[in-house]
Amino acid sequence: MNVRAVGVTRVPVIDLRATGQNIKNLRTAAGVSVRDLQMILGFTNPQAIYKWQNGDCMPTIDNLVILAAVLGVTVDEILVTDEDPADGEVIIKGSVITGISVQW
Repeated sequence: MNVRAVGVTRVPVIDLRATGQNIKNLRTAAGVSVRDLQMILGFTNPQAIYKWQNGDCMPTIDNLVILAAVLGVTVDEILVTDEDPADGEVIIKGSVITGISVQW
């Protein structure tokens, strides 16, 4: 196995609070109520939606895709990333690995 460094890549960080506010703004602009989303997503109660809007947690990937379709936007338009993290930048070092095989 050979490993060779190919540089450093900045990793975007999702801003939970700003994304939550964005979900609320996009939902309101689309004329969709929390109750509407609850019904569309098949939730028994609206708590998850309020947690998203408050920035307490993120929707799952499948719910993000549904949310984007319902609101008429892309997933990228829902997510707000912090391009310049204030408290310690998240960085990964890139590398290329050759000479290995993966079996499933």
